[in-house]
Amino acid sequence: MSNHTAVITGSTAGLGAAFARQLAAQGYDLVLVARDGERLRMQAESMASQYGVDTSVIVADLVTDDGVAAVQERLADRTNPVHLLVNNAGHGLATEFIDSDLEDERKLLRLHVQTTMELTHTAASAMVRRRGGRIINVASVAGYTPTGTYSAAKSWVINFSKGLHSQLRSRGVTVTALVPGLVRTEFHQRSGIKITAVKHWMWLDAEDVVRQALTANAQGASTCVPARSYQVLTAGLRFMPDSMVQWAVDKRTGTPEQDSDSGPQTPGAIETVKAGASRGVEYGTGDGTAEPTTEAIKTVNAYKTAKAKNSAKGSVTRESQPPRE
Repeated sequence: MSNHTAVITGSTAGLGAAFARQLAAQGYDLVLVARDGERLRMQAESMASQYGVDTSVIVADLVTDDGVAAVQERLADRTNPVHLLVNNAGHGLATEFIDSDLEDERKLLRLHVQTTMELTHTAASAMVRRRGGRIINVASVAGYTPTGTYSAAKSWVINFSKGLHSQLRSRGVTVTALVPGLVRTEFHQRSGIKITAVKHWMWLDAEDVVRQALTANAQGASTCVPARSYQVLTAGLRFMPDSMVQWAVDKRTGTPEQDSDSGPQTPGAIETVKAGASRGVEYGTGDGTAEPTTEAIKTVNAYKTAKAKNSAKGSVTRESQPPRE
């Protein structure tokens, strides 16, 4: 048995599996959490055999009180303490909010917000008593975009983690929000989300993302945005009107364009985006400074073109209608 133990939720695939591999390679004993018991046990056996660490499993559905309670019991164990918690379990929804089943929306919020909060509270309380411990909460770049329940949940994770980091760092506990962009995992396929028109640089490797997350957490960072390209992109999002962000997301997910004049089209908004992108903006705390990028300007120009086409189409439609009496 090693001197350190890590609990990883959603451990059987994607980022969770990468966390398990890298932590096992560092000598951590593992507590692996997922719903699929057979797959979970196979993973535990593989990690123990390959890396010579102790592994245990908790088969739990983390959208249920019983599932969360089972993990909390392990996190609160004083005789065999947990030194690192990775809140990774998550899923998305392929439908827009109004088209989603309400119960599915509840489960998404339960998993990403309430479960993350409950497990973090239990782990942090135990770690503060020992004056030492680490927590990584997996968020998403989507948390910087106003695009629905998932992005709202991930925005909560980011701000929750940053706030808790400030509260606990003087008490020996580091809390880090991992904020990746698109990662080559099963996530989108399992959630039924179609991603189109994505450039090569936007896809990240799970092993690289996890390596950067563990490094940032060990160094005491409150947030980790893997890849310089995404650091620049998230910085530029501060200057973009919400309607532009939504348009860009729709282009990536293949959502049909809507003829809409909604969104902040204030004078000078586009120029503000260009100015912010061209001069670079300070990003986060300790995460570097964004450099000039042409990608944001290209997005702005494409957005302006699309809006102009929609406006022209609307004008033609109105002119073709007979005058009202």
